[in-house]
Amino acid sequence: MAEQMISAFESSLDKTNVMLKEIESAYGWPKECRNQSYAAIRTVLHLLRDRMPVGQSVEFAQQLPVLLRGVYFDGWQPENVPIKLNREDFLYEVRQGFPYDVEGGTERVVQVVLDTLRKHVTQGEWEDVKSAMPKDLGRMIP
Repeated sequence: MAEQMISAFESSLDKTNVMLKEIESAYGWPKECRNQSYAAIRTVLHLLRDRMPVGQSVEFAQQLPVLLRGVYFDGWQPENVPIKLNREDFLYEVRQGFPYDVEGGTERVVQVVLDTLRKHVTQGEWEDVKSAMPKDLGRMIP
């Protein structure tokens, strides 16, 4: 039993590292930039989470590796969601949570993270996420 738990944790860690490496690869960042890729995915995940209704947010989280699911739910206050965020608000909040200056600015950070998430979530769930966003924000979602 303990071996299965360790294996599940290692699998989650591997899947999380794959996603972080995809973000780093999109920017050409070395592994030493792991704090940047983590800050990017954490910030975007939190904003997606807070923009979606509770049930939909939970369904989306089920498709994340267990480790990222913990990051996703960290600090969540489901009684306060969904928060109304348009595209400008979303980008502003990403900039607040992602304190690094990177090529392409905040919009590029969001696009890279969304592209990465899209690869790891089913088409149906991704469409549900997109439909929960206002039109101007939904246009950013691949």
